[in-house]
Amino acid sequence: MKTNTSTSPQIPLWRAYLNLCKPKVVALIVFTAVVGMFLSVPGMVPWQPLLAGTSGIALAAASAAAFNHYLDRHADAVMGRTRKRPLPRGEIQPRHVLMFASLLGVASMVILVVWTNGLTAVLTCLSLIGYAVVYTVFLKRATPQNIVIGGAAGAVPPILGSAAVLGVVHPYSVLLFLIIFLWTPPHFWALAIAKRDEYAQVDIPMLPVTHGVEFTGLQVFLYTILLFVISLIPYLTRMSGLIYLAAAVILGGIFLYLAWQLRRRPEDGRLAMRTFGYSIIYLMGIFAALLVDHYLPWP
Repeated sequence: MKTNTSTSPQIPLWRAYLNLCKPKVVALIVFTAVVGMFLSVPGMVPWQPLLAGTSGIALAAASAAAFNHYLDRHADAVMGRTRKRPLPRGEIQPRHVLMFASLLGVASMVILVVWTNGLTAVLTCLSLIGYAVVYTVFLKRATPQNIVIGGAAGAVPPILGSAAVLGVVHPYSVLLFLIIFLWTPPHFWALAIAKRDEYAQVDIPMLPVTHGVEFTGLQVFLYTILLFVISLIPYLTRMSGLIYLAAAVILGGIFLYLAWQLRRRPEDGRLAMRTFGYSIIYLMGIFAALLVDHYLPWP
């Protein structure tokens, strides 16, 4: 494995370990899990499941991210988007990353079993395995539909949050799961369009590599339409009110516009990255609207 240690300044070891956890990704995962917690109860979430559930889910997500770094280290060293990660730069030894990821996973399970409940621990463990093993090891290199199938692992945090509070899966959390599940393909395929040459270089069969950017742009648009429709269900089922509906329509309309533009100009890498970046804003915004609407319903 090649490293860039000769040309890249070393960063503090603690920051290298932090980078292994993909803190921005983990923050988004935890946010959706917390929204799942709050939408499961009419009032305030009890402090113990809130703190323990959040900590356990965060540690599990960080563990999955670190395992992903370890398992993808050879491809990461080649791709421009990932070659500055800690392992390609030689900042941490692979065996230390494996130990670190394992410790985070064990700590997560202990917290969830002792201070939340067994259902949350089991579902979180399955999610960790689904992302770190099933997706990273098998699906990612087996099929261009990898992100569709593997997206279930990334969509489960609201269900985990609900289970941490109630000990069962609340129906609302399943709807939140579906929103994230349908959001994942247009989110990730927009990035894959922009980085298609890098994925081709390491023989990862992402959809733009196997089916071309025009087909992928069409799929991004179609999934965004489906996501827009599904995002209206919380209002239609009276799960949420007009505050959420307004946010869903505005945020979803912008997403649809960008997806349509990408459908028309799938070769435009900057447009693909703008669509990818906005998709993160969209998910944060729509979940924030769910939370606000839950406690400040109008009318």
